Amino acid sequence: MPSDGNRGTNDVATGGLSADTTSEAQAWLAAIVESSDDAILSKTLDSIILTWNAGAERLFGYTAEEAIGRSVTMLIPEDRLSEEDHILGRLRAGERVDHFETIRLHKDGSLIDVSLTISPVRNAAGEVIGASKIARDISELKQSRSGQSILLREMNHRIKNIFSVIGGLVALSSRASDGQLGRAILSRLEALGRAHELTLPDLCSDTVTEKTTSFAELLRTIVAPHELDEERVSIHGEDVSLSGPALTSIALLLHELTTNAAKYGAFSTPGGRLHVVMLSDGDTFHVDWTERGGPKVASQPEREGFGSVLEAAALRGLRGSLTRTWDEAGLRLALCFPIAKLSG
Repeated sequence: MPSDGNRGTNDVATGGLSADTTSEAQAWLAAIVESSDDAILSKTLDSIILTWNAGAERLFGYTAEEAIGRSVTMLIPEDRLSEEDHILGRLRAGERVDHFETIRLHKDGSLIDVSLTISPVRNAAGEVIGASKIARDISELKQSRSGQSILLREMNHRIKNIFSVIGGLVALSSRASDGQLGRAILSRLEALGRAHELTLPDLCSDTVTEKTTSFAELLRTIVAPHELDEERVSIHGEDVSLSGPALTSIALLLHELTTNAAKYGAFSTPGGRLHVVMLSDGDTFHVDWTERGGPKVASQPEREGFGSVLEAAALRGLRGSLTRTWDEAGLRLALCFPIAKLSG
């Protein structure tokens, strides 16, 4: 008895398996395709639909009889027809299209959010003669992403408010003292605020896209207030991504080094310059920090305070090291971090 299975493919026998191995394999494949919750169809390189499973009927509303023999463009909104030309171009080149998120049309005219996976189909000579396509309904996923985006926007707004309130409290408290501690704390809060802003996901659309934040990008953000109208900082070399707890530690460490440069080093004089060279060497990330044009210092200044404690804690948490070399030309720092500690 023939099944009402995969339309446009060989019928699948319901009683037992054939003795022929090839026939058995075809029967299994047809059964898997027909029972899939995803829409599975095949088409020629002219976009003509050849096969259409039950999942495609459920997703798009067309029966196999209505779909087979028609162009797949009947499923594509008019403003997205160029996608088909792009897909066909990749298929003719033998490429596979993986998890392409787009919008397709239901029979009733409604729009469906789908993820497409499209693979070239070859003949015995290895020539591409068509394509198999899997379409998955991601409408619920898109709605979930939209809700997540709203929550993240609200969280971001609240975090900014927290930074503002804390900053206000510190500013008010510092007026009752000499103000030095208050200014130091406030500057560190501002550095954390800039780091927080830098690493937020992209919340400008319905989807939440994680940003990639790098060491160089974070450093540029922190030193930006010291550049003013002239380029005082050069950053070169192999960059590395930052994420997770490492981001906060690196932000505080770079802020501390920048603050020291503003007090004692290159940023304390009009002609001072900072040169940073980065190098990834196997599992280790190296940073060469060189200050030039600042006050001439023959030896390390005698200073020990909260900044030094914070610096040591940040390095300890990242299992990093910092070596200072002082000479008359300026300060040179050698920083080393395990790359694995910077990305998680």
